[in-house]
Amino acid sequence: MTLGSSSPTAPALSASQPDRSSMVRIVTITSIAFGLTAPGQTTAVSAFVDPLIQDLGVSRSAVSTAYLIGSVSGAFVMPFLGRLIDRFGPRALMAGVALCFGGVLIASSLIAGVPSLTMAFIGMRVGGQGALSLVATTAVAIYIERRRGLAMGLTSAVGTAIISLTPLALERMIQYQGWRTALVLEGLAVLLLVVPAALFLPPRPQSGTNSSEAEGAAPAGEEVEAKADEAELTDLTLRQALHTGVFWVVALGVGVCSLIGTGLNFQQVSLLGERGLSATEAAATFLPQMVAGLAATLALGWLADRVSDRFLIISVMLILAALTAGAGWVQPGISVLGYSLALGAVGHGVRTLEAVVFPRCFGVRHLGAIRGVVHSVTVGASAFGPLALAYGRGLASSYRPVLLVLTVFPLAVALATVFVRTPRIADET
Repeated sequence: MTLGSSSPTAPALSASQPDRSSMVRIVTITSIAFGLTAPGQTTAVSAFVDPLIQDLGVSRSAVSTAYLIGSVSGAFVMPFLGRLIDRFGPRALMAGVALCFGGVLIASSLIAGVPSLTMAFIGMRVGGQGALSLVATTAVAIYIERRRGLAMGLTSAVGTAIISLTPLALERMIQYQGWRTALVLEGLAVLLLVVPAALFLPPRPQSGTNSSEAEGAAPAGEEVEAKADEAELTDLTLRQALHTGVFWVVALGVGVCSLIGTGLNFQQVSLLGERGLSATEAAATFLPQMVAGLAATLALGWLADRVSDRFLIISVMLILAALTAGAGWVQPGISVLGYSLALGAVGHGVRTLEAVVFPRCFGVRHLGAIRGVVHSVTVGASAFGPLALAYGRGLASSYRPVLLVLTVFPLAVALATVFVRTPRIADET
């Protein structure tokens, strides 16, 4: 299969191919888990920044540095966590990660200074933005084969909606109850909602179970042999995946989106202020971003089941290049609205696309390890995006030059995607 194909080829490894009710159950559980990664996401953490600075008497740069350390730490943990998903299955890992993440949030209410703040940020970023996000989206890819794109789109859309609404609830909670109580309530929400939900996931898929057997159809001998050959060609290990162009164009594409998207969002008020928008107007652009992100996750999930992966990857990268270059020239009105919609669509939609392309190209047997490395790239890139824009503006007294430089990256990924083919690895095994 080439990257341009949209037909799934990897055999299902689950004990049974999920019916409609099972699909609804899996999407519901993973949506809850993905949504409750919010306490580790930048949008929710930002609600605590000013209260932390005021109560702890620390500088904004100290809080930012602690957050950077927490983000980078997640990059080192994801490959290890991915291997644990492959070994123990999504159900056990989701429950285990949720227990740890909830405990970290409750313990974070005891923050007393920069060292404990740094440890708290490490736990939040590793547990929420990294671990729980990885296991939730990987669970969809493992348990659902048919209409995987739609399922992933639904999980991402519902989860993103929860994440986007969380800061509004936190602002009021912090205002009336204090940030320490808010952290405890976040931790309790994770423990009371995600841990029980995880236990309703199906058992860990058994390696070697093919889709025909799972659905109760006893195939003829030739069909069994054909499916065995297909499994050999599609279920790549992490080492084999790392030697393919597919892995790198997708991983770099997601990384570039993370770097640029995080940088633009982090510097949103400053960037758009340079273009003539007030702080209130700049902050208001997050609303169309959220709406576009929800629409994009659903649309890309639906399209991923019908349109070639190559076309979707190139399209996302070209949109990212256009909005990055145009960010330095937007004006109040229709152009800044278009910019906000494009940024939301690319930032949220690319995660759905990555989660669908990899199981289609590499199978699901080693999917956790493969996606763990990609999440490592994503988390690491997100840590340096804001710094890249800030440094570029400091050199030129404007964001325009650094934005034009960053445009090169998505264009390079789009060009590389044109020449990529899914590998056949029979000769390597």
